[in-house]
Amino acid sequence: MPETLPLRLSLPESRVASQAKADLTPLTVDAKRLAGLLGQSLRTIRTWDAAGKLPQPLRIGGRVVWRLEEIRAWLEAGAPSRTEWNARKAARLK
Repeated sequence: MPETLPLRLSLPESRVASQAKADLTPLTVDAKRLAGLLGQSLRTIRTWDAAGKLPQPLRIGGRVVWRLEEIRAWLEAGAPSRTEWNARKAARLK
């Protein structure tokens, strides 16, 4: 009789779920999480977004999120204004 793969993992489901969460890095962050990453208040993040000081967020359904990869690149570039950041991104794509 050929061996078959088990249908279920041998680890308890709670352990599998916690391990899966530990292995995943979020692709996006919301304003609250971005505030924590930047060491600012949620109100400051909202103000900066409205003033065009942050990269353009994505709007997914009713949520406003930022790509974590873009936030890291934006910080490495010296945190330029949204207008300058968009110009730099456009120049890279040409």
